[in-house]
Amino acid sequence: MSAHQDHSAHGADHHDQDHHDDHMHADHGTFKSYVIGFLLAVILTVIPFWLVMGHVFSKSSTTGIVLLALAAVQVVVHMIYFLHMNTKSEGGWSMLALIFTGMMVFIMLSGSLWVMYHLNHNMMPGVMSETVPESIPALPDSNKMP
Repeated sequence: MSAHQDHSAHGADHHDQDHHDDHMHADHGTFKSYVIGFLLAVILTVIPFWLVMGHVFSKSSTTGIVLLALAAVQVVVHMIYFLHMNTKSEGGWSMLALIFTGMMVFIMLSGSLWVMYHLNHNMMPGVMSETVPESIPALPDSNKMP
């Protein structure tokens, strides 16, 4: 085989490789998908403002939970419509990385909240003075004269 034939055969393989790589990546979306994503993002931004400014729920904890849920939905909208993340793009590795990141964030946040709750519960000075064990003698009252 001559050097020219070897080079052209290698070039054809390289071209096939590029064609194969193009199928591995997700498409970049259409104008319609960007408009749908934009409209969903605007709606998911306006609703929380309305909920907070209109005092729709009487309990602030209910408002907070609804806001967190809407924020999670908005993150998913951004990932699908603007970042084009799905299970097919890049052989599923981008979705796997996202799932791993979400698990790590959940573990760190829940662990931090758990530690802070228990530190608050066990280390608060006001709580400690109310639960003095009986084995410790009471301090003398400073108002009484000996």
